[in-house]
Amino acid sequence: MSDGMEPGNAGEVKEHVEEKVAEPEMFQVVLHNDDYTTTEFVVEVLMGVFHRTIVDATRIMLNVHRKGHGVVGTYTYDIASTKANTVRDMARRREFPLRCTVEPA
Repeated sequence: MSDGMEPGNAGEVKEHVEEKVAEPEMFQVVLHNDDYTTTEFVVEVLMGVFHRTIVDATRIMLNVHRKGHGVVGTYTYDIASTKANTVRDMARRREFPLRCTVEPA
């Protein structure tokens, strides 16, 4: 029984749909300087949460200290938010008032 048609395909029309995928919006994670959080803790956060080398972490920490705030990374919203929450949780557990915010890039 071969009539040239495959079973289940009778009358079906295949449509080619082209999907446009937009790049996700990016967000910056920003650390804010304070007079109580130790520089050692900030370096620990930068190395542990943001996977920075000790040299980069020290440079970023000094930049935050001198300028009052500094961008530590740019990520999609979910990742930026998760990293900022991790920093806030670490600071709270160690009783430091370190502020960490997420801002549009």
